[in-house]
Amino acid sequence: MEKCEFRKNAADMIYLTACAINGKIPKQKRVEALDLPKLFEVCQEHILSASVAYALESAGIKDNDFTQAKEKAIRKNILLDAERTKIFKRFEAEKIWYLPLKGCILKDWYPNLGMRQMSDNDILIDDSRRNDVKDIMKEYGFELKAEREAVDEYLKEPVYNFEMHGELFMEYQVGAMADYYRGIKSRMLKDDINEYGYHFSNEEFYLFMLAHEYKHFTLGGTGVRSLVDTYVFLRKFGNSLDWGYVKSELQKLGIADFERNNRDLAIKVFSMKQLNIEDKKLLDYYAMSGTYGNRNNHIENMVKYKGQGSKVKFILYRLFPPMSALKVSVPWVTKSKLLIPVAYLYRFFRGATKHRKSVADEFKHLRKK
Repeated sequence: MEKCEFRKNAADMIYLTACAINGKIPKQKRVEALDLPKLFEVCQEHILSASVAYALESAGIKDNDFTQAKEKAIRKNILLDAERTKIFKRFEAEKIWYLPLKGCILKDWYPNLGMRQMSDNDILIDDSRRNDVKDIMKEYGFELKAEREAVDEYLKEPVYNFEMHGELFMEYQVGAMADYYRGIKSRMLKDDINEYGYHFSNEEFYLFMLAHEYKHFTLGGTGVRSLVDTYVFLRKFGNSLDWGYVKSELQKLGIADFERNNRDLAIKVFSMKQLNIEDKKLLDYYAMSGTYGNRNNHIENMVKYKGQGSKVKFILYRLFPPMSALKVSVPWVTKSKLLIPVAYLYRFFRGATKHRKSVADEFKHLRKK
């Protein structure tokens, strides 16, 4: 789809999502001008098909693609809830502390079931019990799809996807999040009804939500759904938050400006208020990123944040990343300092062979800048 066409359908998606979130019926004239197949394609990019389906149905339109997406979202939410409850019950029996993150909680603050579509369930766990969690997940029929430094990803048919996090952020990521969240357990609140379950206060939930969005924003970008999450949260809790505490912690995280811009934009967009030029430019970044970002954004952001705006510094970073990033890319480097030169050579030849296309695309993009 051409960019101009994508932007037009993204604008329709945002309008319809705002209608759905606020319980408003879309204007008939706007609905009549929709290109439903292309709109659906864009909604899938942003995981907002179910929200838009609710808006379309309120206007008397039932499209098969949107209806199926909504029904699948509802089914997946119900199944994930049931599976998560079963896993947590086992964690309780095995005395493993846990804290559900992000969408596990956010989805219940949306107006309708399934409106907040779920890709996976993210759970923070006691990292010292990571192997025990692996055994439990295997026993429950999950396959360990990916095992990274701080997170294990598990899959089970038909729709179950869980990510078990030992830590929330890594050192190589942009900003001060890794240091800030290393001691987060002291600020977690114990559940009243569970012995080993924890939750965040509303302030801590908001801070983590923003920190997570910032991580994606400064990598490949993050989509419109993150703005919807912000709006839904603020509509429910914005007036009761301890904003003094929130703002002081945002300064520590180094994301105060990002939070303010994100909050202002989310409120304007989904309250259907007039946007200024800067608002439109920022919204376009969200709209063109898709839920998980894109390659061009990733390269530009890496030059900006890791290369400090310099292509040369970025290339040096890519060739000789710091140990915090190197051990993620080449895990066996941690066995001995003597392996560090070998790991750099291994990354170089792996990039030149296995990831040749990605490396070529990266340099092609750099030449354009």
